[in-house]
Amino acid sequence: MAAAQRFLFDNDFRIPGGSAARAREAAEQAEAASRAEAQAAAHARGLQEGRAQAEAQVQARLADALNRLAAAATGMIAAADARDAEREAQALDFAMALARRIAGEALAAHPMEAILETARSALQHLRGVPHLAVRVNDALVEETEGVLKRLARERGYEGRLIVLGDPDLLPGDARMEWADGGVVRDRAAIEAALARALDRT
Repeated sequence: MAAAQRFLFDNDFRIPGGSAARAREAAEQAEAASRAEAQAAAHARGLQEGRAQAEAQVQARLADALNRLAAAATGMIAAADARDAEREAQALDFAMALARRIAGEALAAHPMEAILETARSALQHLRGVPHLAVRVNDALVEETEGVLKRLARERGYEGRLIVLGDPDLLPGDARMEWADGGVVRDRAAIEAALARALDRT
């Protein structure tokens, strides 16, 4: 009696060589699936790398734009500071020119006022001084002598008062000298001191 053969339920008897064909088909499908998976993974990696590269480019462009903006802002601020400094210097020059003009006109119209102001402050402290020499512009000698003698009497000064002309002194300037001191009213020196004070501010 012949040996009994097992019935194999896996075999499809309708297709010749069914089991080998199925195995091949399954292998092909597995390979196709593997290829598709690899392609999907490569595609995902490519997208991720592309995004990272694009983001790095955007960051680089942004940093470059910010650097350019900072440089432009620094330049604009420096230019504005320079313009402000120039305007300030022009304003100071104008103020000084205007003050010189006004002071010059006032001194030309009333030169004795400045001399009297200087004499008043000096005579307060000169009661015991025997001699006081006052130098003024040549054109103001007589007027100054009359006014200062009257002022000296009012202030109680009893010493000798001598008024001398000096062609180098401007009208309104005066130089008062006594044995151990003196006082000078010099418009040019006052203007220079004022200019120095304005330069420091």
